[in-house]
Amino acid sequence: MGNLSLRRRIALNINKKLQDDVVAAHPLQQLFWECTLRCNLHCRHCGSDCRQTASTVDMPMEDFARVLDSVAAATDPHRVMINVTGGEPLLRPDLARCGKMMYDKGFPWGIVTNALALTASRYRELLAGGLRSMTVSLDGLEEDHDWMRGMRGSFARAAEAISMVIASGAVAFDVVTCVNRKNYPHLAELRDFLIRAGLKDWRLFTVFPAGRAAADPDMRLSRDELRGLMEFIRTTRKEGRIRASFACEGFLGNYEGEVRDHFFLCSAGVTVGSVLADGSISACPSIRADYHQGNIYKDDFMEVWNRRFQPYRDRSWMYKDDCAACRYWKYCQGNGMHLRDENGKLIQCLLKTLG
Repeated sequence: MGNLSLRRRIALNINKKLQDDVVAAHPLQQLFWECTLRCNLHCRHCGSDCRQTASTVDMPMEDFARVLDSVAAATDPHRVMINVTGGEPLLRPDLARCGKMMYDKGFPWGIVTNALALTASRYRELLAGGLRSMTVSLDGLEEDHDWMRGMRGSFARAAEAISMVIASGAVAFDVVTCVNRKNYPHLAELRDFLIRAGLKDWRLFTVFPAGRAAADPDMRLSRDELRGLMEFIRTTRKEGRIRASFACEGFLGNYEGEVRDHFFLCSAGVTVGSVLADGSISACPSIRADYHQGNIYKDDFMEVWNRRFQPYRDRSWMYKDDCAACRYWKYCQGNGMHLRDENGKLIQCLLKTLG
């Protein structure tokens, strides 16, 4: 990537001071609830290896309700977004009732879904339960998406759901796409499909080597492909027909400020927390290594949030190996926590891949 431009370095330095203030305050703004590990697809890139029948049972709604009571006692619930994830959250038949519980306690909530089970009647139930946001995964046009998701017809169901939600205009909505070597050549066609559908917000990310994706060469972009992805997002943003953005995966050098609406900050444990299906208190649910800080069945969530998340808020322990020799440590702080293995070793660096 070469040296940072003077203008970008100045902007990053200013932003670093603002980020330091956020880390110090660590206001909980997003809480993920891994409500189930069951899933109705078998995706090639799954980081948690979810299955139709999971060894961990779905968390009872009442157990998560106690977490929300802990949060509401310490902060304004209207300022904490609950993101319900899985597995596939729509496999919970009581999902609308769970949502109504969250809504009644003052929390806005949304779901991240593959949309395979999102019928019109189910959508109406969720809206009645106070649903405020939705993210649907779409990993390409028909051939690419069905290949990625391991099921013929999954694209058609997702596309139908996307059209339904957009037409309703009832929730904040975006589509997220996992870019891999198979769908990379067809990103422009996918973009145009989403524009025709009326989509306004589109997030793109790459696959990190965990779970099923760890040994799958089709999941990892080459250097030229990763650069091409950044150029594609930058060009799409300049065109202005759809708000494309790259996910918060890592520091991107001279692409910072151009491929997303914010500079890189791993918000895991800073503004983002999670409760996993077994009750573990963690940060971003993409972090599959054991960086749990407690468990709701023996700990108070907000006490853990305020007192035990130092490995997320003080990243100095990451200053080793390649990171210790990196001139961009100040801005990157060791990359995203989801890119660390159980021993704290960095398993992927997008900046290094970009070159």
